[in-house]
Amino acid sequence: MSAKPEQAAAQLDLSDLDRWVGKPVVFAELWDPCNATDIRRWVMAMDYPNPIHWDQEFALASKFGGIVAPQSFAVAMDYGHGCHPAGVGKIPGSHLIFGGEEWWFFGAPVRPGDKLFQKRRFDGYDVKDTSFAGPTVFQRGDTEHRNQDGVLVARERATSIRYLIEEANKRGVFGKEKASPKRWDKQELAEIHKLRYDWILSNREGRSPLWADVNVGDKLPRRVIGPHSIATFVTEYRAFRQNIWGTWRWNVPEGMVDPATADAGFAKDMSYDYSARKIDPRQGDGLYHGPSSGHVNLEKASNIGMGGMYGYGASMNAWHLDYVSYWAGHDGFVWHSKTQFRSPAFEGDVTFIDGEVVDKQPNSAYGCPVAVVEVKMTTQKGEQILKGTADVQLPY
Repeated sequence: MSAKPEQAAAQLDLSDLDRWVGKPVVFAELWDPCNATDIRRWVMAMDYPNPIHWDQEFALASKFGGIVAPQSFAVAMDYGHGCHPAGVGKIPGSHLIFGGEEWWFFGAPVRPGDKLFQKRRFDGYDVKDTSFAGPTVFQRGDTEHRNQDGVLVARERATSIRYLIEEANKRGVFGKEKASPKRWDKQELAEIHKLRYDWILSNREGRSPLWADVNVGDKLPRRVIGPHSIATFVTEYRAFRQNIWGTWRWNVPEGMVDPATADAGFAKDMSYDYSARKIDPRQGDGLYHGPSSGHVNLEKASNIGMGGMYGYGASMNAWHLDYVSYWAGHDGFVWHSKTQFRSPAFEGDVTFIDGEVVDKQPNSAYGCPVAVVEVKMTTQKGEQILKGTADVQLPY
């Protein structure tokens, strides 16, 4: 009896990626400055009820003298959730999910009336073998954010994960059980609500712990977000200003090619139609049609190996930044943040956020003492979906 032939290994066609390495990419900008409503919409979508970002009277009485954006809002002032420069180039038969973010901030807050301008470049990529999809591409893209006065606000390095849809479906790591989300009873929901409310009360006044009083091993108050649902996913998506009809334009310099408008090798029903959107804006908004439609469409989510409907990596990074910032208070500041995404937040799950001070640096690279906070996000089953760190300035 002859042995069965070995199954051919999945093959990635990366021939288009090398020509973009190190080059400026993705030329787009938002038309309008932000306003207070944009900021309020953002914190509402991220379930971040810090009153300096939405309560006019509270914000006026604070040191900020009015509504100010959270540090996480910088990504909402950009085209493409911060991920586009990490997703350029054509990989036939592929799909893209977000893999992580690293941010450096420079002390300039975003306020109503500000507009951010971006420079983006494709840094490069690595190929690794993953249990999810076999050969998988990890691409890195960099974005610089400056305001209308030329002041440097932030720099971001995004990591995208691009994989072969056919191989991910074959392996079925995120199985069909994700299509049947957990249903929470009244008692469970009451416990979630209490935990969420206790976290809100943990530092609603914005008090900042003194650096000298913080110790390695200190635990931050636990936060919970969820249960995640189609309603929360849509609310998050529409808070990214790019995803509102007509809010952005291409600004490609003469003679430059923009790979963001080219065929990326995605499935046809997961691609933008930039020509059709000129008449029907749904065709280019990503949620009704395009790469984000799998988040809220069960059939499309299953077709790309996700099993069930799922949330956004950029939202998870925002939860991380907001969580640390809330603990740090009005006189604290996150200079640097780095996150790795292990899994999306699936429909029906909740996300628990826990933090711990793991280091104190009296002489940091930022010219001030910082506390290093490690953050972990887990589901109700204990599955880890994010791990991150943040370097936080606290008052003396």
